[in-house]
Amino acid sequence: MEQHGTRPAQYGPRRGRAPLPPQGRGAGGAAAGRAVARPGGGPGAGGVPRGPATARPAQARPAPAARPGPPVVRAVRALRRMPDPRLTGLGSGLFCAAVMLVLGFLDRVLFGASLTVYGVLFLPVCLLTALWVRRGDLLTAPVVVPIAFAVGLVTVAESGEGLGGRLMGLVTALATEAGWLYGGTLVAGATVLVRRIRLMRRRATARRRPPV
Repeated sequence: MEQHGTRPAQYGPRRGRAPLPPQGRGAGGAAAGRAVARPGGGPGAGGVPRGPATARPAQARPAPAARPGPPVVRAVRALRRMPDPRLTGLGSGLFCAAVMLVLGFLDRVLFGASLTVYGVLFLPVCLLTALWVRRGDLLTAPVVVPIAFAVGLVTVAESGEGLGGRLMGLVTALATEAGWLYGGTLVAGATVLVRRIRLMRRRATARRRPPV
């Protein structure tokens, strides 16, 4: 019988087939394929990953400007910011007389000794005197303001020759400007009355509170 012998295996690459791409050559080829730089400069370009974008801090909005209140509220706030001294009865009289003397001199220099300007300036002085006198001497404010008005009136009243002429000019100014004198005294009296009522209410409230 005729026996056929086995053919030896043929080694080497087959002809007529293209070589496989790097992605298909196993783990080494896959790693080489992933190491290729991605086009367009994406997150994986150059093998260096990019971190998350830093958030910009929120800008603080400016606080809205405070709107000015009505004139009455602004006047009350201005009065609260003013100094709050406490004068004795004698101190309030000296304060009122000194201020009226200074205002009288200024009136004589700036306005030619105008009695109307002097009377207008007398009203706020009476108000401050009644506000700044201490609680124990409230009743002295309506008494000292007319005296201070007469003291300051010497600087603006028309005076004649000699002492008699000066006294006559002062009496005439007091008679013609009595309205300002009464008005200032009324302002001081009303302010003192309001302060007195508030003081009595506070004392009554303190008495009603039970002891701790």
